[in-house]
Amino acid sequence: MSIGTGIVLFVIGAILTFAINVEVAWADLDLIGYILMGAGVVVFLIGIVMLARRRRTDVVTRTDTAPDGTYETRRSTREPGDDVV
Repeated sequence: MSIGTGIVLFVIGAILTFAINVEVAWADLDLIGYILMGAGVVVFLIGIVMLARRRRTDVVTRTDTAPDGTYETRRSTREPGDDVV
């Protein structure tokens, strides 16, 4: 989600900077556009780093009935890089 947010911020900033030629007394739209483009790049890069650092784990939970009628729960976790033997 942060990658898409970064792209949207960058596009809105580029539109404000390069496509809109309106002068308003209370704001400098070029400066706001450059700030949004910078924020978009930062958010995009953070999203890429977070995506690369994300680790996947698979958790399998199994509940068995023992011969005496009680329940036994087993949980196993596997992470990337674990070799299945």
